[in-house]
Amino acid sequence: MTSTTATPVTSLDQLNLAFADRFNARDLDGLMALNVDDVVFVPAPGHPVQGEAAVRGALEQFLGLNLPIAMTVRHVFQSGDTGLAIADWTITGTGPDGSEIALAGTTADVAVFDEAHGWRYAVDNPFGTA
Repeated sequence: MTSTTATPVTSLDQLNLAFADRFNARDLDGLMALNVDDVVFVPAPGHPVQGEAAVRGALEQFLGLNLPIAMTVRHVFQSGDTGLAIADWTITGTGPDGSEIALAGTTADVAVFDEAHGWRYAVDNPFGTA
């Protein structure tokens, strides 16, 4: 597995697509590199997690489904070094235990930009308003 951790995202409309690429490559370190240090990740509606270990664990659970994610960027809005990215995503297929998986949502993500790291998630909220 090739890590993409050294590749910063320079355009806000590419952040969700970079997430999908790294997710589909099973690049957990690459996914973590897309987050600011104190990111808030909401793996289930109303259940945010924060801190590297908790976020890593939640992402590992999604990666554990061993299914690809499809991502379509709907809108991005930017004010200076702060942005909001809205994208539709799906994870569907047969899970490792043989069960059918059908997850989908519209993510509403707050991102910040800095020259050293590019665009990164400050709040990664995959289920949006759910």
